[in-house]
Amino acid sequence: MVKTQDVISILKDQKVQSIRMMFVDILGIPKGVQIPVSQAKKMLDGEILFDGSSIQGFVRIEESDMKLVPDLNTFVVADLKGYNEAFVVCDVYYPNGKRFEGDPRFVLQKVLEKSKKMGFIPMVGVEAEFFLFPMNTGKGFASAPVLEHTDSGGYFDMLYLDSAEQVKLDILKKLEEFGFEVEALHHEVAPSQHEIDFKYSDALTTADRLLLFKIIVKTIALRYGLHATFLPKPIKGINGSGLHMHQSLFKGETNSFYDNRSSNGISETMLNYIGGIFKHVKSFTAVTNPLVNSYKRLVPGYEAPVYISWGEHNRSPLIRIPAKRGNSTRIELRSPDPSCNPYLAFSVIINSGLDGINNKYQPPKPIDLNVYELDNQTMKKYKIEQLPSNLYEALIEMQKDSFIKETLGEHIYYNFINSKMKEWKDYSTEVTDWELQKYFSIY
Repeated sequence: MVKTQDVISILKDQKVQSIRMMFVDILGIPKGVQIPVSQAKKMLDGEILFDGSSIQGFVRIEESDMKLVPDLNTFVVADLKGYNEAFVVCDVYYPNGKRFEGDPRFVLQKVLEKSKKMGFIPMVGVEAEFFLFPMNTGKGFASAPVLEHTDSGGYFDMLYLDSAEQVKLDILKKLEEFGFEVEALHHEVAPSQHEIDFKYSDALTTADRLLLFKIIVKTIALRYGLHATFLPKPIKGINGSGLHMHQSLFKGETNSFYDNRSSNGISETMLNYIGGIFKHVKSFTAVTNPLVNSYKRLVPGYEAPVYISWGEHNRSPLIRIPAKRGNSTRIELRSPDPSCNPYLAFSVIINSGLDGINNKYQPPKPIDLNVYELDNQTMKKYKIEQLPSNLYEALIEMQKDSFIKETLGEHIYYNFINSKMKEWKDYSTEVTDWELQKYFSIY
């Protein structure tokens, strides 16, 4: 962690031009304010104010003043746009010094405090998938992304003539400059689709990095005339983009998910954690998959999970258990997508797992078959249920489970549901091209 007294020296020594103070709204959209270096002391004293009434799901206009307090654990200096800038993730407070209950980062911090009292440190690593599409030839604000492929590659293809090859290399270099430990970067299954995996860390650090990750990827892509999109399903008929989340619970240096006395190396703690996720997964899917478009990805045939099951040796279930054991023992939750707010997504997932541990929930038996190919009789035998099939179903499930409201807090819970119900209504009343092509000439 950078110490407060060192920040001024770092800004001067590295010739920093400005400071970006960042946070997210309840929908996970990156927000922030850019301040000159001359205002650094004011920032460090928590005196930078902003209008909270202008941020989705924050406060009403009559109580609009909010302040940003930087978390110096996240302070980093890097060159993203041709000059050195400082970047820092902030917590949101009321002017009276009270934490703002609508700050998604605060929600995750409370869940992690609960976990700490139980003796656990949640660790999370992610596989972040995205598409790269070209921009049109317009200038300035006239530029817009075009839904055309930049390559015809597939999974793990090495396309040296790929038009995105250099941009991916620059993204990799920039992530490392920002302090990321990138473990892998590769082409994904669909044309123009890519994946970057960065090393697991504690849940708050990983959520903070996802905030920076999206900003970095989009900024570097734009430099090459490309649009990086984290939309789950931009094109029909090909795989969508997921945000697979690898999770484990540590006690000090020991992974609580591992038990060398069990036949498969899986501890009872891990089984209860999975049981908790299965208990609440339908209810938190609206948070981990928050767009109408999210459910175009969660369909059979495109590797995204649809059925609530788990297994050790295949990639069709909702939860996969990678083969490594010891401190690498973990679960991989495969349903979330990169449009989610990482702070809220981590909060509902981790707290569900903790609920499973507290109540000793047991998951059903693992399934080591291709779930997509099971008939209805077999599905009933194994008691395999299905994830919500659209955003409306997911929101209804969310409203059935008071545990999710307790996790998010009433402020975020109601603002999130109201915003997403409006989104669903807007979608439901839209007349789409598909409807016109299907019905217009016939009826």
